[in-house]
Amino acid sequence: MANNIETNYLKETMYKNIIKVIFALLFLVQVNSFAQTAEELAKKLANPIASLISVPFQNNTDFGIGSNDGFKYTLNIQPVIPISLNDDWNLISRTILPIVSQSDVFGEGSSQSGLGDIVESLFLSPAESKIIWGVGPVILIPTATDDLLGGKKWGVGPTAVALRQDGPWTIGCLANHIWSVAGDENRSDISATFFQPFITRTYKGGLSWTVNSENTQDWNGENFSGFVGAFVGQIIPIAGQLTQFVLGPKIYYGNSPARPDWGLRFNVVLLFPK
Repeated sequence: MANNIETNYLKETMYKNIIKVIFALLFLVQVNSFAQTAEELAKKLANPIASLISVPFQNNTDFGIGSNDGFKYTLNIQPVIPISLNDDWNLISRTILPIVSQSDVFGEGSSQSGLGDIVESLFLSPAESKIIWGVGPVILIPTATDDLLGGKKWGVGPTAVALRQDGPWTIGCLANHIWSVAGDENRSDISATFFQPFITRTYKGGLSWTVNSENTQDWNGENFSGFVGAFVGQIIPIAGQLTQFVLGPKIYYGNSPARPDWGLRFNVVLLFPK
């Protein structure tokens, strides 16, 4: 009798331990699977023209603007939508919709808030290539709701991106040039070059760091401004939604009278992998 009770207890304990081991293994497999998926997604996010639908909400806070030590907050909503044209070519749409709130930028005690001008870029890119590249048009759309938040000009020009991904490293540059072609005749014409070199290192689990520089040369105004930024990112699943969070400082340079001294960037990127 006692032997049967002891045997049943040992069997029950063994079964419980086996179930615990199975659940532990399933958990480890799931964690390892997420770590690998997150690393792949972080690498795709380092590529501006990857075949990944994403919606970044880029929060920029800039301080010390101009002679009045102005302040500016810009939320850039930047949906990236890749479209497969065929087995060989993709078309990638990158939109930048800025929402701006600023004070003391155009005079002490002044403030403006509202929409800025939309910039739409389209990249034609090969589906497979050792050097990843894309070219196409960039379009400036005068959607600003305040005269001081936009140029009141339509603009067009070329845009291009080229990068190389080797293991966890991504190195590349994105550039465009915009000429104004229509709009308010009382506003200055636009001829501006933008270029953005970048380098990213990704890690297992969705961690990454990026150093980039965003620069603009205003050829008509003979002004140059830019910044160098260092950012750390992490992909986290929130209620089933894969999301990347990015945070880092920006240090500005250049001869533009309206450039900030420094700023912060905080990104929330919603990911929609296929």
